[in-house]
Amino acid sequence: MTDEQCMRRALELAREAADEGETPVGAVVVWRGEIIAEGRNRRELGKNALYHAEIEAIDRACKRLGGWRLWECELFVTLEPCPMCAGAIINARIPRVVYGASDAKAGCCGSVVDLFALPFNHRPQAEGSLLAEESAALLREFFAKLRTR
Repeated sequence: MTDEQCMRRALELAREAADEGETPVGAVVVWRGEIIAEGRNRRELGKNALYHAEIEAIDRACKRLGGWRLWECELFVTLEPCPMCAGAIINARIPRVVYGASDAKAGCCGSVVDLFALPFNHRPQAEGSLLAEESAALLREFFAKLRTR
């Protein structure tokens, strides 16, 4: 699968999250060119601050591959990872993260801080702006509707 195809699937998951009243963020984990795990925001439904798209996708990938080290995987997510998710990415040893929209309020791949540049034992490569406008538009539409309620 191409990077764009992976991000398009993450966008589909983000739309599903929005349809359920969740902040529209979707994530997929890719191993050897195949999507092996998916996730989307479920914080409102689950009433849990940990239920981010990246965390769900990483959890499912670990279960699918039978281990916590995802060193042969890539993560595609529609929004720049927050501190919690960036930490999970580092701990899972994911070498490459591709995200759509930047997050000026909580982004930890360069927008607020770059956790991946700090001297941790693992430093993922982050690539932003893949289908950024589509990702950002989905977020804008969601929050505009939320404000009108």
